[in-house]
Amino acid sequence: MEMLTNLLGAINGVVWGPLMLVLLLGVGIYLQLGLKLMPIRKLGMGFKLMWAGREPKASADKIASKDGDEGEISPFDALMTALSATIGTGNIAGVATAIALGGPGAVFWMWITALVGMATKFAEAVLAVRYRETDSTGFHVGGPMFYIKNGLGKKWLWLGGVFAFFGAVAAFGIGNTVQSNSVADAMDITFGVPHWLTGIIIMVLAGAVILGGIKRIAKVAGKLVPIMGIAYVVAGLLVLIINADQIGEAFGLIFYYAFNPVAAAGGFAGAAVMAAIRFGVARGIFSNEAGLGSAPIAHAAAKTKNPVRQGLIAMLGTFIDTIIVCTITALVILTSTVWMEGEAGASLTALSFDAALPGYGNQIVAVALAIFAFTTILGWSFYGEKCCQFLFGTGSIMIYRVLFVLAIPLGAIAQLTFIWLMADTFNAMMAIPNLIALALLSPVVFKLTKDYFDGKDVLPGEELDHDQ
Repeated sequence: MEMLTNLLGAINGVVWGPLMLVLLLGVGIYLQLGLKLMPIRKLGMGFKLMWAGREPKASADKIASKDGDEGEISPFDALMTALSATIGTGNIAGVATAIALGGPGAVFWMWITALVGMATKFAEAVLAVRYRETDSTGFHVGGPMFYIKNGLGKKWLWLGGVFAFFGAVAAFGIGNTVQSNSVADAMDITFGVPHWLTGIIIMVLAGAVILGGIKRIAKVAGKLVPIMGIAYVVAGLLVLIINADQIGEAFGLIFYYAFNPVAAAGGFAGAAVMAAIRFGVARGIFSNEAGLGSAPIAHAAAKTKNPVRQGLIAMLGTFIDTIIVCTITALVILTSTVWMEGEAGASLTALSFDAALPGYGNQIVAVALAIFAFTTILGWSFYGEKCCQFLFGTGSIMIYRVLFVLAIPLGAIAQLTFIWLMADTFNAMMAIPNLIALALLSPVVFKLTKDYFDGKDVLPGEELDHDQ
């Protein structure tokens, strides 16, 4: 086991090392430039489409009638399902880790990663809808394995299989046992709830949702994700109101130390500029998952005929996750002095909230972490299930769901050093086939986008607002 752990550790150092970060950023920059910064320029249009793309009734009637009913869930719920898997421990522990290891400047590089990642997430969703299939049960399935298979041809089918294998395995780690373990730790430390009890409660609640498939997952995510996201942001804004006199200085620290080394002070060991870049980019990608290929699996189930429209909605996931939620966490941490005391991870975020809201801050973080992790389990169960279906057929879906649910309490009570390492490694290895496909299929993304905004691919009766 020790030899296997060392081997995985060496592989992890490569797949999450500078080469992978350059590859992720490089493909994102290429896509952003190829799209002529459209994801940034059309951000307002994305939010408008997201709001109109809720359930096909009331304000969404118009879009539903244009798009038809090809898909299982509304475009809004597709985004919420993707966000359910994305907004998680990375927004609480990941941001804190980036600051603890890379200094305040790491936040700036998280922002850059997000702005670049918006183009990556847009391209992923465009290709997911463009190349999705209908399975034997009549449900729409898609994602990197399908746009590799249908976009690149049969000679690349093995690459889709590689992605699906890594995705199916990584889901048990990064999207399941690691999450339940994080919740169990937080509940034990904050409220004294035993690990095993937390594990059983999560298993029962998650099982009731997961066994119902994508429609039930999307329905829960569509309600829970907006509530939990807004509640966490409101709590963060309350802390920032209390620490209002420190906000300007916090922004100053972020911009200054993005390009200058930060000296050791208190319990903080100091950080070079390269550390700020490395940990900012790595934690940014860990948080918003742009380029990993997970989110397009959810967007492929959206009720839409137009790939570009879903891409415009999908790119909001990266903006909401990193530019909004992660920034709130970062400012809460930097407006306190706790970050200089040597703490890291979720405990740093909890101490920072508690410094402004004594006796309540750590409880807010514990509850937020629990809900974030719970929804991450829901989203990743769907990702893993679709990867398993690609490899073994529709008959494997229920078996995968049951095994996924049964693994939850095991994660809550286990020592997860090896599982975390394996999951983190496989999570990164999902990105390799996905990035290859994105680069090779980029002309398709560019053409579909150009046709859409030129009015060549607009459905009858649709009026495109070019001023947005």
